[in-house]
Parts: sequence; structure tokens; C-alpha cells
Amino acid sequence: MDSASRNGIGLLRERHLHATLKQWYAEPGDRHEVAIDGFVVDIVRDDLLIEIQTRGFAGMKTKVKALLASGHRVRVVHPIAADRWIVKVHSDGTVASRRLSPRHGAFADIASELITFPELLAQPNFEIEVVLTAQEEYRHLVPGTCWRRKGWTVIERRLVDVLDRAVLGDPADLLTLLPGGLAQPFTTADLAMALRRPRRTAQHLAYCLARAGVVEAVGKRGHAVEYRIAVPR
Repeated sequence: MDSASRNGIGLLRERHLHATLKQWYAEPGDRHEVAIDGFVVDIVRDDLLIEIQTRGFAGMKTKVKALLASGHRVRVVHPIAADRWIVKVHSDGTVASRRLSPRHGAFADIASELITFPELLAQPNFEIEVVLTAQEEYRHLVPGTCWRRKGWTVIERRLVDVLDRAVLGDPADLLTLLPGGLAQPFTTADLAMALRRPRRTAQHLAYCLARAGVVEAVGKRGHAVEYRIAVPR
């Protein structure tokens, strides 16, 4: 076994993050890794099925829809790194450097995953809990890979702290992701500027809002679609 393995730095990127978040989230009386309707559920709390999803939502779409169709209550818990510490480790497991990433996640970033199934928020048995976290992202030098990072490949993410939480339980809750003072109507360019997020994040959020029926397209400004909130905030 190499030093990286002895120091607990595994090869599966999300294993540590998933395990520690599940441990942090668990309550007395919870059951773990329970087989239900042909699927293994992370946590069962009374009649609530809880899935800790640290990766993209696309891979769990079939599972969530099947569990909802069977009449189960389902909550998906998803972490977003508000603060991310980049930790570079040598092949012997020693730390080469540790620095805070200039990129900081926000609640609105959940839209980039929610585009997989925004319509599910209309179902009374489904909700998403977004957890803002501080994380450590461990990277190992693998020459010839990941040219953007000059060969430094992400090997694992670790939970450092939980900073804040928000529950999205119905379509109207998506409006809480909009910044205060957003002019009406608005384009995705307006939204990106108000959120201080990339334009693509704003496009994902506008798509989710429209699919959920809480905003509506009311026209165009040049080539950009204009949206207006369709239900009370």
C-alpha cells in the first residue's frame, strides 16, 4: 500500500465527501444503506428516503423517479462548496501546498444540477436540500493528464464544515435563489450580473424556473429572452 492510501487519500473522488456528509446528516434512529424497491437508499428516516448526492443528478434520475412513483417521500441532499481549499499532495502522501480557491459556490449553483429534473419539485413528496460547505479538494500529479491543471488531477474531496442549508420543497421555493432587487422583466445576462455568477449558471436557473412554472417568458430584448416572475415570491 502506498503512502497516499495509508493517509486515507483514496482513488474514488467522492467517497470521503459522501461518507462524511452522510455521517454529519444522520440522526439517531436512522437506517443506512437500505434496499427499497430494487434500489439502495443512503438513509431511511421514518417514511422519508434521503439520498446524499455529491455528484451530478443525471445518474440518479431513474432512481428518484421510480421511488416517487412508488409513493415514497424523497429528499436529495446536495453539497456545494462555498469555500474550497486546494490541497496538492506528492506521491508519498505529503502535502505540497494548500490554498483557498478564488471560486466560491452559492445556492444558485444548484440549478446546474436541477436542470436534470426541475419538474419534480412540483411533486409534494420530493424536496432538495442544498448544503453550502467548506471542502478540501485533494490533487495528485499525474503527468500527461488534465492539461488545464498541468497534470494535477482531483483524487478526492473532503468535508471540512457545513456553512448553511436551504430546502427547496416546491416550485415557488426556487424564487429564493433569485437575488433581491432583480428588475422585471430580466434576461439571463441581467440575472448573471445580479447573482455574480457565470452566464451559464443564470441560463440553467432561468430554465429551471421556467420549467417549474414560476417565471414566464414575456418577450425578447435583442436576441435574449426576457422573463417575469409568474407567482408571488
